[in-house]
Amino acid sequence: MAIFLYRLGRAAFRRRRLVVFVWLALLVAGVVGTVTLSSPSDGGFSIPGTESQRTGDLLNERFPKAKADSATARVVFEAPAGGKLSEPANRALLTDAVRRLSDAPQVGAVTDPFTARGISTDGRIGYAQVAYEVAAKDVTPEARAAVKAAIESARAAGLTVEYGGNAMDETEPQHLSEIIGVGVAAVVLLITFGSLVAAGMPLLSAIIGVGIGVTAISTASGFFDVASTTSVLAVMIGLAVSIDYALLIVSRYRQELSAGLEPEDAVGHAVGTAGSAVVFAGLTVVIALAGLAVVGIPFLTQMGLAAALTVLLAVAIALTFLPAMLGMVGSRIRGSRKTPVKPVGRRWVELVTRRPVAVLVATVIGLGAVAVPAFDLQLGLSNDSTAKPGSSQRDAYELLSKGFGPGFNGPLLVVVDAAASADPKAAVASKAAAVRTLPHVAMVAPPTMNPAGNTALMTVIPTEGPSATETTDLVNAIRDLPRMGDGATVSVTGATAVNIDISAKLGAALLPYLLLIVGLAFLLLMLVFRSVLVPLKATLGFLLTIAATFGALVAVFQWGWLAGLFGVEGQTGPILSMLPIFMIGVVFGLAMDYQVFLVTRMREAHVHGATPKGAVVEGFSQAARVVTAAAIIMIAVFSGFILSSETMFRELGFGLATAVAIDAFVVRMTIVPAAMALLGRHAWWLPGWLNRRLPNVDVEGETLQRGQV
Repeated sequence: MAIFLYRLGRAAFRRRRLVVFVWLALLVAGVVGTVTLSSPSDGGFSIPGTESQRTGDLLNERFPKAKADSATARVVFEAPAGGKLSEPANRALLTDAVRRLSDAPQVGAVTDPFTARGISTDGRIGYAQVAYEVAAKDVTPEARAAVKAAIESARAAGLTVEYGGNAMDETEPQHLSEIIGVGVAAVVLLITFGSLVAAGMPLLSAIIGVGIGVTAISTASGFFDVASTTSVLAVMIGLAVSIDYALLIVSRYRQELSAGLEPEDAVGHAVGTAGSAVVFAGLTVVIALAGLAVVGIPFLTQMGLAAALTVLLAVAIALTFLPAMLGMVGSRIRGSRKTPVKPVGRRWVELVTRRPVAVLVATVIGLGAVAVPAFDLQLGLSNDSTAKPGSSQRDAYELLSKGFGPGFNGPLLVVVDAAASADPKAAVASKAAAVRTLPHVAMVAPPTMNPAGNTALMTVIPTEGPSATETTDLVNAIRDLPRMGDGATVSVTGATAVNIDISAKLGAALLPYLLLIVGLAFLLLMLVFRSVLVPLKATLGFLLTIAATFGALVAVFQWGWLAGLFGVEGQTGPILSMLPIFMIGVVFGLAMDYQVFLVTRMREAHVHGATPKGAVVEGFSQAARVVTAAAIIMIAVFSGFILSSETMFRELGFGLATAVAIDAFVVRMTIVPAAMALLGRHAWWLPGWLNRRLPNVDVEGETLQRGQV
């Protein structure tokens, strides 16, 4: 491996103009593809094989006009204090607003609150249901603007009017998040290298790699349905790892120059050693992200594969584009900063290895305390209840809860398939009666038969909100209703049921996925380090990281601790159901990055003859500065996404930033050297029979030291 990468780095150095041209050409091709082929992203979620999905498909087949996947909006009206919507003036305003809504672009139908029983019992609150002819992703800005314009007269006349629903969801650009991350990265790189040229190399590599990745995803959207979150997540992950991988190679290149090597040889040695660490670090991230495909959830597979693509691009650019650019800048990469007589990293590792038992006990207890809130982890999908306080979506949600009960915001669409029944109408009536007797049912609307008379649709309103456990129990109870010998079957769909099914499937997939990625990465790390205990220690450290991260997520986003500090005050609720499994994949990959960066330098020192403790101190001292800078950059990139208006990006940004901070500074830079010092020579133990069978990938560059090039 080291020799191959050494030659690759030198080849890129010698043919630098051609290499740079090829990468820039790929970026231009991606931009052209984005402009000419891209299509709107899909903001919906679906899970093939779940009951809610099968029921939605049946609904589309038997009730084609219902269009279960079409966008919807709710416009909620409230009369002034002491008044009612039925008063002539208020009724006229409401009727005019409904008429205007009906004339809005892409709207298929609008219910009148007075004729569709959409007025609360006290007469103060009512709602109009707006059904669109298109899916939520296809609702145009003009259509949304028309809804807002339709209600202005009623608002101006004194009615409170708010709107919600997926048709009114607008994805805000994340450019500020990206700018913050890149800005902090630039400062950290400048401090680390003391050279504008050296600091610019990782940033330029990241921009090229992420640009190619995002434009490729955008181009692919012209041929496949791509989730709206895919590109943002690709940017988040790609930007962080691209800068880190380039940082590692540039740092090693400068060390080789300082050792007296000519630039071409220095590039070869940097790519052959640090590049080997980048390859295997990148592979662990790719394994973790691509492994999301085994869960069997399309949007999660898309996110994982897209992020994995950006990581592969980051590795390829670090091994080819970066050496080519280093050839162009020449000696200007050196910088002028002098290294301290005794770096902080060396002082820290000497302190840790002096009392490893005390350090291990203290850090494990501390992480355990942070992890305690994770025992109360509750999963769900976001809805308007966690929208920003003061937003129209949040106000509409609260008005509906106030006027009709919390369950009104989580209606269930119950489909009775009576095609096999001798008396479909009687079968539907019996099923409706059975549903009314179930616990946690607030209301069951009269069933509506389809034109063929073999299927009925009825809306069931739970007593509790869409994220409540009682609502989940109700969905399961409806699905468990017996056939009663009439040949009719009952199934449930709708946004609430879909969310419940997504959470259930993700929860069931969590353990198999964890075992898969941990198993594959364990084998990969065993190959890299030629050790059994080092991969085991790395895996246990990851488990500590993920437990503490989930604890912090629950404390902030579910319990509301420090919510004001992170801008989520009044927006607490269940943790997004896809977040744990996605974070496990990403965090595992990033954790192994730092493991590889640190321990390869320790193994390199060990292979070159250092004592066990000396190898830990020497390897840590060589890598600590780079790992610290890489961690700070990743934390900055991920933290920028906490400013997002979307719950998913806020929680993911906070979770990843917290995980990197814990893993880099507590687990990898504290627990790892302490454990390595305790293990001594045993850290590198590998059974003889296994040692003979494993190929020697030579990540530490021993062959380069022997001059076998």
